[in-house]
Amino acid sequence: MEQEKAVWDMAGRARCDWPAPFPTFMSAPPYSEPMDDNDIRIFELKKKDLRGATIIDGFPSVGLVSSISANYLIKVLKMEHIGIMDSPQFPTVSLIRDATPLSPVRIYAGDKGQKGDQIVAFISEFQAPPNLVRPISRVLVDWAVEQRCRMIVSPEGLVLDPEIRDSADISDVVFGIASTPRARELLKENGIRQFEEGVISGVAGVLLNEGRKRDFDVVTLLAEAHPDFPDAKAAALVLEAIDNILLGIEFDAKPLFEEAKRIEEHIREIQKQAVVKKSDKPVTRPSMYG
Repeated sequence: MEQEKAVWDMAGRARCDWPAPFPTFMSAPPYSEPMDDNDIRIFELKKKDLRGATIIDGFPSVGLVSSISANYLIKVLKMEHIGIMDSPQFPTVSLIRDATPLSPVRIYAGDKGQKGDQIVAFISEFQAPPNLVRPISRVLVDWAVEQRCRMIVSPEGLVLDPEIRDSADISDVVFGIASTPRARELLKENGIRQFEEGVISGVAGVLLNEGRKRDFDVVTLLAEAHPDFPDAKAAALVLEAIDNILLGIEFDAKPLFEEAKRIEEHIREIQKQAVVKKSDKPVTRPSMYG
């Protein structure tokens, strides 16, 4: 009896020559396929129905607003690790948590809520370099469309000009910008103020452009954030807006506001200490030869 012969091609896929002793299909897992230097791929560790889900972009942004927001949702909603995004250009590291290795860019998903709402979060441990921003964004939108997700939401920190900040009280205001008329109407219905003028850079900016090109709903929510340290208050404001927009997803953002107060008090204390040190006169050290 002629035995089945498997010959591996350059792409790492198995080709089977028939007849075989019994119907069999052999294929290599996608992880065995070699990746080009510029490849960015998503590998699903667990298959989950994500139709109608909302994706949260957790790639680092100003004040780490996106990272804080996505991590908080993952924790509060007890989301499950379902996949990774990988590329030869990503950092060559493995994060070890609870004795488990984790990739630098991971995908988490929650269960569907009572009203059918579901959250998916992309988390990145590094800020995407300029040459990877477009590929990462395109792959993310490709995957969202393939999974039939509802939309993508990018939490962002907004750095304001001091003159603008002083002329209007907008420290607790969340602004929004959307890629489609549908999404803009959604923001309007939920009382999110329109972001009229400015620049949104990085992954969030490219996601908006990709969403407009493909008629896919992408929303960026912005809150004033400090550019030099993690801004938990800005993240809390954005999370409250997400809670209003995504009916059925309930969580408490108060711990983030409390964390913001602790961070602000800590920074003020450091600043006071810095001022005191600058005002101190140089201390004359005793000479060992005096």
